[in-house]
Amino acid sequence: MTDTAPLPPFAAIVVAAGKGLRAGGDVPKQFCQWRGRALIAHSVAALRDAGAEPLLVVIAQGAEDDAHQALAGIEGYRLVTGGATRRQSVRAGLEALDAAGAPDRVLIHDAARPDLPRAVIERLCDALESHEGAIPVLPVVDSLAIASDVGTMKGAARREDLRRVQTPQAFRTSAILAAHRAWNEKRDAGDDAQVLAASSGSVALVEGDERLAKITFANDLKETDKVPAFRIGQGYDVHRLAEGEELWLGGVRIDHSHGLAGHSDADVVLHSITDALLGAIGDGDIGTHFPPSDPQWAGARSGRFVEHAVRLVREAGFALSNLDCTIICEAPKIGPHRAAMRAEIARLTGLDEGAVSIKATTTERLGFTGRGEGIAAQAIVSLHSNR
Repeated sequence: MTDTAPLPPFAAIVVAAGKGLRAGGDVPKQFCQWRGRALIAHSVAALRDAGAEPLLVVIAQGAEDDAHQALAGIEGYRLVTGGATRRQSVRAGLEALDAAGAPDRVLIHDAARPDLPRAVIERLCDALESHEGAIPVLPVVDSLAIASDVGTMKGAARREDLRRVQTPQAFRTSAILAAHRAWNEKRDAGDDAQVLAASSGSVALVEGDERLAKITFANDLKETDKVPAFRIGQGYDVHRLAEGEELWLGGVRIDHSHGLAGHSDADVVLHSITDALLGAIGDGDIGTHFPPSDPQWAGARSGRFVEHAVRLVREAGFALSNLDCTIICEAPKIGPHRAAMRAEIARLTGLDEGAVSIKATTTERLGFTGRGEGIAAQAIVSLHSNR
């Protein structure tokens, strides 16, 4: 299991007060379905999982019922009514944070960017150690032309000097709030980094991610041509054997002289399956979602980790086709327990037992598994698109 260092305390504001009608239809795009759940729910869940507290969602007046329905199953958020412009909505969120006594860092994110990698959040938080603000950016790869009023080219811009700006944007809370309060209300701003820069705040540029693409039009919601028909993921885990521990493999408790030591129940089979599922959708690893530094996972049954990963697979627009896991150990014998493991893994994943393969091998007494010091497991999964 990979340990992920906890992030410093930070608040988050998700801006979702716009009409979003360019995506088509009568429903604002932030409440439309994307990869199995409402668009807004993806980024709110990602920020919640990363530890955002408080977590504010800024919505249009009268949109409370739609927002609660879109965020069903997500806990710990608070709704705030926004303003007529994005900047006014962000200001409303910042004032609400200030009234609640917010931490020193805040991330401001657009609900229209649902695929939010934790690595971007980490880079932004790191940059705030030495800057008042930080924004994720990507390079401009195309040549750029400056257009005239009559639709002809009147010049060229140096793409080396330009960057594509994404959200979330991270700030020292006091600095961005002061900048918004000092902003000329007769003007609007393209984003919050411009507001801070206008107050002479230092804004760092960190590496963004293509996954943070903005959903703007109806075809963006469909993503028919962007999602492959299938994906494959692999996972590997190992834990040491110790006296006085229970031995759990594949969700089945096995009587043995030694058990596997770890923060949870140390079930290497279910851990490797969890990592394979997360790897197939590019969503970190088991340590990202269930860090061993978090005491709530002490002694936890690993079936919860698998069920969490299966849910994320479904929300990403995929379904599990089959899985294959190899257990590497000298003892105990796996054969007598194989059927029970297949049945439990099928239950956790929703697969037919015929799509679950459990194998076992030894290392001919070589290495730590050969010496009986630990047990390892390797899993491979395949997914298919469910759209």
